[in-house]
Amino acid sequence: MQHSTPHAHDSARDDAEGTTRRFRQVDVFGQAPCTGNPVAVILDADGLDDEALRRFSVWSNLSECTFVLPATDPGADYRVRIFSLNTELPFAGHPTLGTARAWLDAGGVPKQPGVVVQECGAGLVPIRIEGDRLAFSAPARLRSGPVDPELVTALIEILGIEHDQVVDAEWLDNGPGWVGLLLDHADTVLGLRPDASAHPGRWDIGVIGAHDPGTETAFELRAFFTEGEEPLREDPVTGSLNAAAAEWLITTGRATAPYAAAQGTAMGRHGRIHVTTDDDGTLWVGGRADAVVSGTVTL
Repeated sequence: MQHSTPHAHDSARDDAEGTTRRFRQVDVFGQAPCTGNPVAVILDADGLDDEALRRFSVWSNLSECTFVLPATDPGADYRVRIFSLNTELPFAGHPTLGTARAWLDAGGVPKQPGVVVQECGAGLVPIRIEGDRLAFSAPARLRSGPVDPELVTALIEILGIEHDQVVDAEWLDNGPGWVGLLLDHADTVLGLRPDASAHPGRWDIGVIGAHDPGTETAFELRAFFTEGEEPLREDPVTGSLNAAAAEWLITTGRATAPYAAAQGTAMGRHGRIHVTTDDDGTLWVGGRADAVVSGTVTL
């Protein structure tokens, strides 16, 4: 399911209203196209100021939008700026895989065969090409460790659960600022109906629950976030949260790689995130990335 505008091409051009720029909308982490989390990718972002980037990101109404620029580090294939509506992020997972797929789909050739190297606010991020899957090397967390009890209480109230349903809490911040709660079971995660109206402000809440042994996926995850005073939104499938959660779960002995996690189930999506580790302990987070819409935008 790929659509191209009649004048679609692979180079930016100026016209009376702005510059025509290559565009892809990529579905990431879905079992099949249009079952995961979409990201909008502008492939020729030179000349756009911060306000233009934020305006387009908000207009796209997706959880994230990315803008590709020439690399400034000689080890990178390209540089990317990642926006979650109004907020710029140093790193995010599904936009990383989506941007790499868009760049490859538009004819990009990595300097190192089989590996795309992305430059972003978190530094250089390698992305392996594994057939129809891509996998990024999980960046180090910017914040880890236990969560203050007062904050845990607020999270419990927002999620509408009981204290005894929380197994553990941990900061899972590798860019977007996630705070993670491990709940007693995947069914508890799937049954959440969160409400942050009594706790206004910025929230980035990741929730994790284990499935029964022998289930296709080891864990169920959900991700809830706000923009300022607006109501909570749910992100369908979240690479950054899965990366930080995998590090936490593996180092605490609650998970063993390789494993697959599910996300988006409560929204009718079929997200599948595949977690693997190298012999040296490097953690990789991967999934499908399908270029669904291809064309141009004028900005």
